[in-house]
Amino acid sequence: MIVVGGEALVDLVPGESIVDGGLTSLLPRLGGGPYNVALAAGRLGEPTAFLSRLSEDRFGQALRKRLTASNVDISMLQSGPEPTTLAVVALDERGAASYTFYTEGTADRLVADPGPLPEAVSVLCLGTLGLVLEPGASAYEAVLRRESVRGVLTALDPNIREDLIADPGTYRERFLSWLPDVRLLKLSDEDASWLAGGIDPDEAAKRWLAAGVDAVVLTKGAQGIAVRTRELEVDVPSTPVKVKDTIGAGDTVQGALLAWLHNRNVGAITDLGVAEWRSALAYAAKAASVTVSRSGAEPPTAAEMV
Repeated sequence: MIVVGGEALVDLVPGESIVDGGLTSLLPRLGGGPYNVALAAGRLGEPTAFLSRLSEDRFGQALRKRLTASNVDISMLQSGPEPTTLAVVALDERGAASYTFYTEGTADRLVADPGPLPEAVSVLCLGTLGLVLEPGASAYEAVLRRESVRGVLTALDPNIREDLIADPGTYRERFLSWLPDVRLLKLSDEDASWLAGGIDPDEAAKRWLAAGVDAVVLTKGAQGIAVRTRELEVDVPSTPVKVKDTIGAGDTVQGALLAWLHNRNVGAITDLGVAEWRSALAYAAKAASVTVSRSGAEPPTAAEMV
C-alpha cells in the first residue's frame, strides 16, 4: 500500500465572472499537494491511503468524499473541529499558479503521529505544507524516520511555498537532515534552485544524492521530467497539450510515479535501469498532461491512461 501524508485544503480558483470592484469570482476546488498525490495514485488503481487531519466542516466532508470516490483509503484520517486550510490561487498568462494561504488554527497542521504504519505499507510519501507547519511537521518527520528504518520506500516532494517558510535557512537545514531517510526526492527545478541557494538543479541533485537520496526527479515544466541517480541520467519530454492551468501538475507526477513503482513491486529504486526510468517518467508525464488540460487538480483515472 502507498501512504501519502500531508495537508488537504481548498483552493479558491479564479472563475470567469467579474464581481464587485472588478474582482474575479473564486471557485472552491479541493486540493493540497499531498492530497492531490493520493488522488492521483488512487485513481490510477493502486491501493492508497491518506494520512492527515481533516476538519469536520463542509469542506472537510467534501475532501473525505472525494478521497473515497478516488479509491483512497481514509481509515488513517484524523478529525477535528478546526477549519479547513484555504489557498487563494492567482494564475498568470501561462496558467501557472501562485498561492496565498490561510493556515492559522486549521485542522491539518494539528495532525498527530499515528505510530508505526501497518505492515502492508510499502511506500510513504510526504511533503509540501505538512513538513513546514508545526506541530504537524514534527509528527510527519517522526513517521518518515521510523518508516525509513523499517525499509519502506520513502518519497519526498518539498513543493516549496516561500510565504509560509519564516526562516529559509533553518528550513534548508532541516530539509538536508531528512535526506538520509529519503529514497526518492521529487521536486521542480525552481524548488531545487531555491533549496540549494540558487545553484543549477542538476548540480544540486548531485549533492542530494551524495547526502543519501537514491534518486532525484526534477520536473521542468514544458521541458519535461528528468531523473538523476548516482549511476545514470534520464530525461523525457513533456506530453504536448493545451494547458488550462498547472494546478496539481507536479503532484500528479509524484502520484503517477509512485503508482508505477508500486504496480511493479519496486522496493529498491537503485535497481531501475534506463529503460525502466524512461517508462516511469513517460507515464508520469502523460498523467500530468491530463491534469493540466483541465481546471484545478483533476488527476486522470487508469482508464484515461490507456
